[in-house]
Amino acid sequence: MLGGGGVTGIAWETGVLHGLAEQGVDLTGADLFVGTSAGSVVAAELAGGALLADLYAGQLVPPDGEIPARLTSWMIVRYALSYVMPGTPARKRARLGRAALKARTPSEESRLAVFDSRLSTKDWPERPLKVTAVDAASGKFVAFDRDSGVPLVKAVASSCAVPLVWPPVSINGSRYMDGGMRSVANVDLAAGYSRVVVVAPLTRSASPAATPGAQAAKLGVPSIVISPDRAALAAIGTNLLDPARRKPAAEAGYAQAVSIAQAVREVWE
Repeated sequence: MLGGGGVTGIAWETGVLHGLAEQGVDLTGADLFVGTSAGSVVAAELAGGALLADLYAGQLVPPDGEIPARLTSWMIVRYALSYVMPGTPARKRARLGRAALKARTPSEESRLAVFDSRLSTKDWPERPLKVTAVDAASGKFVAFDRDSGVPLVKAVASSCAVPLVWPPVSINGSRYMDGGMRSVANVDLAAGYSRVVVVAPLTRSASPAATPGAQAAKLGVPSIVISPDRAALAAIGTNLLDPARRKPAAEAGYAQAVSIAQAVREVWE
């Protein structure tokens, strides 16, 4: 299970996974990959057979002309207002979705081009992969897979469509936004599996029951939730959407793997 956390989340997750593999705990043999937001990028790459060493090396390359985005204070307030108002979880997500549909953002076409250029695999892998998203109009949660009839690039782009920052993605007549609007890792999608490892750059959710820890505990199987330690949080910084923080975030994840390897091994093996 790979959770959301912006471009620095992609980097930190990649560093953690590469570091764990070098400690003898290789999680790339998982029976199921679930990716939410930033985690959908990492999950798609791993399920498609990309090598961790190559993915990690890619995170260390300095950003080339990438412009950092940012969640402004106004955006954060808008998020909070959407969730504190009365209504079902879907209705609350739809409030934010309607704002996302009206927001002034880069074009959908430009965002799709970014994901098309960065994903090393464009087709759904044979290995089980779920990519989460939320219908911006209805607030309905979806988990795309190879049987959904949705191009992988669009599925990942929709899962990463942070409301108010990036445009919702058009799929089969609807528009979809960040799967993290339902839960930062959507760990409950692992129901039925015998053990669960969650790599989550963020651990807070609008609902306490939707946090990675709470969802993992409810599964009733051996599980562990890995989140950034103090050094990693400092490396990631305050702007999760800043490409300049990618390299330090990846290196911090790689370093953190040493201290957590045994705990992960006990669950995984």
